[in-house]
Amino acid sequence: MKLTRRDTLWLGLGGLATAALPGAGLAATVEELTAGFAGGATPGTGGITLTAPEIAENGNTVPIEVSAPGAVAIMLIAPGNPEPSVATFTFGPAAGSQRAATRIRLAKTQDVLALAKMADGSVVQAQSTVKVTIGGCGG
Repeated sequence: MKLTRRDTLWLGLGGLATAALPGAGLAATVEELTAGFAGGATPGTGGITLTAPEIAENGNTVPIEVSAPGAVAIMLIAPGNPEPSVATFTFGPAAGSQRAATRIRLAKTQDVLALAKMADGSVVQAQSTVKVTIGGCGG
């Protein structure tokens, strides 16, 4: 592909417009994130384990662990954060287990939601309330 000066100019202007409008293409609500991840399936319960502390002394580093045997993807959502989508983990056929552990930032006391897309197309969810005593992102 050969780029002309005009094509390069349009690409540059498109990049500037994208940078000037942060979050314009991102889903802002939990409902939009859930619908996009579930692909129309109604989330059920069971088959997923979310482990989170009851009280987090520092919202900057909250340890979270999610396990969903048989899942092809897991998504973490923190509705009280400025950007609710925290992380998405995808598992291939060679994955030894469908488990993820990480540390996340929480802006305030809130429910953390975990969604797992199973191999059969169903979606399950779990949630845990984390009380934050010191603000994490923006708080």
